[in-house]
Amino acid sequence: MLTNDQALEIFKESGALLEGHFLLASGYHSATYLEKFQVLQFPQHVERLCREIAERFKDKEVELVVGPTTGGMLLAYEVAKHLGTRSIFAERGDDGVGRVFRRGFQITPGERVLVVDDILTTGGSVRDTIDAVRLHEGDLMGVAVLADRSGGKTQFGVPLEALLTLDVEKFAPDALPEWLAAIPLTERGSSQLLKPGA
Repeated sequence: MLTNDQALEIFKESGALLEGHFLLASGYHSATYLEKFQVLQFPQHVERLCREIAERFKDKEVELVVGPTTGGMLLAYEVAKHLGTRSIFAERGDDGVGRVFRRGFQITPGERVLVVDDILTTGGSVRDTIDAVRLHEGDLMGVAVLADRSGGKTQFGVPLEALLTLDVEKFAPDALPEWLAAIPLTERGSSQLLKPGA
């Protein structure tokens, strides 16, 4: 079984564990950032991490693996490969709220579903994906993530497996400590590519 320390070492070796002042997708600020795509660019890491997730859910008789775009989509595919099931992904709704299944993806009522994602901070994208699964009457077997930044505080009412658990402090924009506010802000993530001048 992959230990927390071994998972952390994969993030460190990949250059995925960053320190500074970061604006997270959730709107919170943090002095630590996990750049998952630094890990996901290495197929050998993806294969090892997803094999571990599959191993942890091998007795749950999972029939379908679902992930939110974008990182979760890649992970769902690889976990499904190890479980011998199919995978689909949930995309943002047209109004930017929630997650939906497009491209003809179907969930059979009662189908046993595992939801996987990359980094868990507040759990928003996982919750949206769970809502989409339940809307289609899927039977949620559990949630798996590469890393849980909440230190185990975020729960979904089903088994949650995190390969890496870190208790990383986050701050609301109006409650920044002086030491963090003094560090220049860095915005991370693919959404920055859509901004003029980014």
